[in-house]
Amino acid sequence: MTTSPSDGTVAKALDVLDLVAAHERPVRFSDLLDQSPFPKATLYRLLQTLVSQGMLSFDPERGVYSIGIRLVRLAHVAWQHSSLAPVARAHLDRLSEQVGETVHLAQLDNAQVLYVDKRNARDPVRMYSQAGKVGPAYCTGVGKAMLAFLPEAQLPAILAQQSWHRFTEKTLTTPAALRAELAAIRARGHAFDDEEHEPGIICVAVPILSSGGSVLGALSITSTTARTDLAALDALAPELRAIARTIGAETETWRFPEEIAHHSRKRA
Repeated sequence: MTTSPSDGTVAKALDVLDLVAAHERPVRFSDLLDQSPFPKATLYRLLQTLVSQGMLSFDPERGVYSIGIRLVRLAHVAWQHSSLAPVARAHLDRLSEQVGETVHLAQLDNAQVLYVDKRNARDPVRMYSQAGKVGPAYCTGVGKAMLAFLPEAQLPAILAQQSWHRFTEKTLTTPAALRAELAAIRARGHAFDDEEHEPGIICVAVPILSSGGSVLGALSITSTTARTDLAALDALAPELRAIARTIGAETETWRFPEEIAHHSRKRA
């Protein structure tokens, strides 16, 4: 949680929403209280307000809180208007059909990776990622692809928020090691996940950039060491970069049609 003493009720309520959502299942008041920085009375008041506003729901028979319908509706609208998913959907469908492997679309959520959309392989593989789930940036292909192309001024704050947990023997666990990897990614234009987050899971990933070079998201093709290797995934990078460029251009037109048209007229 990030609430400071100077934050108001809205910030505290948002922290409570985060706490409920983090459980990924209905949760009891006692469990929330164990993890909350708020006093019992404050937490109860915040929960009651969120329930009355439809942001949370409460099951009196089971005594549990869960995400409310109003929040689900708002999340759906935000997904449609703010994420890359609506623009990229058709491109993900075609890429998935072409390669037959798992395809991920991701964006940065503060210092972490938010999986925005996913297409499963023809022969599905069990892995951590799911659309709507948040994962680490420092040891995933999509995460490293985005970090590599961020402005240098943004990197220190983002690296300071990484956990540096060693998920596998190949996980990079220091800022210095990651910075060296990010330099290599910038040089070749794409990133790899070489079993850094999950054993046996490998991927190639590329950033999705705006025309000005701003990071909009990332796209990846993921497989397993039992099916392929990094050399085979590396061969898919040029096609992946081409699709990412198309998504980036279409995203700009979709998000900012008036600005795009204005700049086009000025150039003409």
